[in-house]
Amino acid sequence: MTRLLLVRHAATAWNLERRLQGRTDVPLCPEGRAEIARWRLPRWAEHARAWTSPMLRARETAALLGRRDAEVEPRLVEMSWGLWEGRTLRELREADARRASALEALGFDLEPPGGESPRAVAERLAPFFLRLADLGGDHVAVTHKGVIRAAYARASGWDMRRKPPLPLSGPLALLLELDARGCARSAAPWPLLDPQP
Repeated sequence: MTRLLLVRHAATAWNLERRLQGRTDVPLCPEGRAEIARWRLPRWAEHARAWTSPMLRARETAALLGRRDAEVEPRLVEMSWGLWEGRTLRELREADARRASALEALGFDLEPPGGESPRAVAERLAPFFLRLADLGGDHVAVTHKGVIRAAYARASGWDMRRKPPLPLSGPLALLLELDARGCARSAAPWPLLDPQP
């Protein structure tokens, strides 16, 4: 079995403003940089092979976690929010509540105008997960909330129309166990602020 810890990057100014970032390359804010010092990854992650999204906020997080050796993996890039990038969900709902509600009801198949659905994100992750399964061993990857949610939805069968069965908010990581085909056999949130064994 291959272990993969997907770690969400630390906060940016857009995160604090609750703006959809997507492919907009926003750096970490001072608060985000400071919060990493309190994070605790599992001990095995110190020696795991490290990967990172190409986005600046992910690469900065990897470096601050002491993983300057992390390999850039394009398939870990955040979900594209298309024309919604830079806006908040509140703004979108206020601008056109009916349309926003109809799109949100699509869950795993929600595709923002000019953007990408969580299903598409999960599909682009599949070859990467298969590669990790072929490599075997332990891996840690710094990525994004949209990627973590898509991976969890695929692993758990969550349709993304309701709240996730397990919490996926706050500073967190998602621990996946991949089988030989790169499919997740288990998925569990890993709270980064709790003391870990």
